[in-house]
Amino acid sequence: MYSKEELKLLKKEFWEGFGVYCSLTPALKNRKSKFMLYNTKLKGVELKFDATRSGAFVILEINHPAPEKRMELYEKFELYKSLIEKDFQDGLIWNYAYIRECGTEVSRIYTHKPEIDIHRRIEWIIFYKFMSDEMLKLEKAFRKVKELII
Repeated sequence: MYSKEELKLLKKEFWEGFGVYCSLTPALKNRKSKFMLYNTKLKGVELKFDATRSGAFVILEINHPAPEKRMELYEKFELYKSLIEKDFQDGLIWNYAYIRECGTEVSRIYTHKPEIDIHRRIEWIIFYKFMSDEMLKLEKAFRKVKELII
């Protein structure tokens, strides 16, 4: 079991390692910004990574503060579900009412690689490959539908 400080250091090392991995990945090498993430230019929509003891996650999160606007955005994304999921062989997980650890309700569309654990350093390369590959696909899908949603 890790102490709070050890866990903080472990996560810092993990994300620094992910940065190094991305800088060496040919598909990401010449990009100005490695990933779009918070710069979607669509209010209340962000792309995110998460790495936990239960696996790796690549997420499109709709976190607009107005619940009715969040619902409207989620429904617009749902209209283009087949287009968004085109490059995801097993589809994506669609969760209209996802509750974050802090208790905030958001909507999420995401992919998950289970059975890997951020505490096992030997699995970090699996996290890195999954997260970078899946985020590139999610960004591509987002770009396709963004103009249709605005």
